[in-house]
Amino acid sequence: MLLSLVLSSSLVLAQNPAPPGEKGAAKGDQPSQQTVLRMAKDIQKEILTLPNYSVFDWITFSFNGYNVTLNGYASRPVLKDSAERVVKNVEGVAAIDNRIEVLPLSPNDNRVRTQAYVRIYGNSQLSRYNPNRGTPIYLSPARIAMGLTQDPPVGNHPIHIVVQNGNITLFGTVLNEGDKSIAGMQANQVPGAFAVQNNLQVEMSQKPQYSNNPTER
Repeated sequence: MLLSLVLSSSLVLAQNPAPPGEKGAAKGDQPSQQTVLRMAKDIQKEILTLPNYSVFDWITFSFNGYNVTLNGYASRPVLKDSAERVVKNVEGVAAIDNRIEVLPLSPNDNRVRTQAYVRIYGNSQLSRYNPNRGTPIYLSPARIAMGLTQDPPVGNHPIHIVVQNGNITLFGTVLNEGDKSIAGMQANQVPGAFAVQNNLQVEMSQKPQYSNNPTER
């Protein structure tokens, strides 16, 4: 049985049962559900408060006993190392398998990220998801022209924009199917984008936290 938990719009975890005969690394048995929840909340807090975790990144994590696997995408190389460092400090974590993929440092991807951000968070319907409120008029033309990868907008953004080789993938959670569709349409209008994968989840259609299948967000 695969136990999955959704802790926020930005992080996903799944607890995988250890292979037969394998025990938890920190103790002689598997962690209790209470321990997993506590560790998960601590990991969530550590990653979400990283200063270099932004709207252009997406990190998920899973448990195998007391071992943690990190997955996802980092728009800047420093994030991969930073995430591993803070998770190592979480009480109970015995080992980390860091599978976070560092995205290419591409000028075109930088432009695509920037334009996708402006189109999505500047849309009148989607601007309510902007933690900085309203359309992103605070971004100067010069800053937009330079791209936002190295200096992303601050705040906890519900819609994450991952760009790899000109391809856009949207992760996160929105309130309804209409907003999900609008976000996808806005991303599809970005110049230089080759394809869009809309992985946004709708909050009102979320299943209960506990499921036999991992919840992808």
